[in-house]
Amino acid sequence: MSSSPTLMSAEAPPEVLYETPALPRILEGIRPHGPMSLDEHVEVHGALPVERRRRRRAESPLIGEVERAGLLGRGGAGFPTATKLRAVAEARRQAVVVINAAEGEPASRKDRTLCESLPHLVLDGGQLAARAVGAGEVMVCVCESARASLESIALAIEQRARMSGPEVRMQLVAVPGRYVAGQENALVNHLNGGPALPTFTPPMAFEQGVRRRPTLINNAETLAHMALIARHGSEWFRQLGTPGQPGSALITLSGPVADPGVYEIEHGASLASLIDAAGGATARVRAVLLGGYGGTWIAGGHLHRLLLSDEHLEPYGASLGAGVVLLLSEHACPVAESARVARWLAGESAGQCGPCLNGLDALATTVEAIAGGVAEADAPQRIARLTKLVRRRGACGHPDGADNFITSAMETFAAEFAEHARYGPCETCAAPRELPLSTQGIA
Repeated sequence: MSSSPTLMSAEAPPEVLYETPALPRILEGIRPHGPMSLDEHVEVHGALPVERRRRRRAESPLIGEVERAGLLGRGGAGFPTATKLRAVAEARRQAVVVINAAEGEPASRKDRTLCESLPHLVLDGGQLAARAVGAGEVMVCVCESARASLESIALAIEQRARMSGPEVRMQLVAVPGRYVAGQENALVNHLNGGPALPTFTPPMAFEQGVRRRPTLINNAETLAHMALIARHGSEWFRQLGTPGQPGSALITLSGPVADPGVYEIEHGASLASLIDAAGGATARVRAVLLGGYGGTWIAGGHLHRLLLSDEHLEPYGASLGAGVVLLLSEHACPVAESARVARWLAGESAGQCGPCLNGLDALATTVEAIAGGVAEADAPQRIARLTKLVRRRGACGHPDGADNFITSAMETFAAEFAEHARYGPCETCAAPRELPLSTQGIA
């Protein structure tokens, strides 16, 4: 098992990429500009493997291989991919595969990078998943504002149809650019003609999803890994990473580094090695947000020993989530940044239940009052009461994520919050904002 901090960047031209013998995997052959064509893709990765089953209704061998590989979902929840595949396959009805590249997380660009630059690896994963679960249709969901991703996927679907004819029908679907639109039941609702908003479950998507069919929904990066596992096997996949989190992962690194962008790392690589691969820090790092805006802050004093795998991050109450590593410099005010993100999260409410619609607004208002020095003395206690009211009470996970962000910020930056509550805005409150609220803010 390799333990070296291997990394690979998707941002630099090929001749200056930071390479090791083990990486790149997903990013192999990536071009500095434009998507990889089908011919180029086959030259790098080889043709799509042919599946052979001993009996007509036997389980797809790919499901067992993915299970042995230990592939976990890369959309944020980290659910075992083989379990999802098996649940849909065992339904024994015509299924649908949905590739989730909606990526409503403002601090993430990994799925856009895959769709823009490596569309055929994503589509390979969708096609293999369709074979495994008995689906005749693959739907690729991409954010409507990601024009380059939409164009690249559309071209890739056209190239595949011209070359060999479609093994399964592939359809590109534009998804509204809302934070909650990428949740599984929100995608199902949108694909069934409704708004891209979460709905109550059950039924789960694998039971009754698109057009009431069993539906497999996987993140774009997850399916790209599956396409490589199908070619190279589970033992190859496990040559990198940790026992609990094998393989490599795409990380969106932003903040005060020379070259922010999407990097491929081995699970268990150090945060320090990731920063070094990005050209080093350009300012002193005050803290890091891991997992995105539903994630967890870790103070700067711990950063030199952080290893990027969920098992190593668990003692800090953190995880990689959707592969977001967001650094905050000492030039930014964490209280002002937290208030700004809390208000944005409140604005991204689906507006369907009280804990989300009213609770998140009240939380954001209280954090803003602390940042402005106009909060009541019991503001921290009020936030504690409000978080209890919203936690695990919504129709989806959005209130829980917002609660986690705010609670983590108040714990990590407790001294700064206390100073703002007592004295009001600080000098750095007026500094340019560092936390992106749009993917356009990430280089």
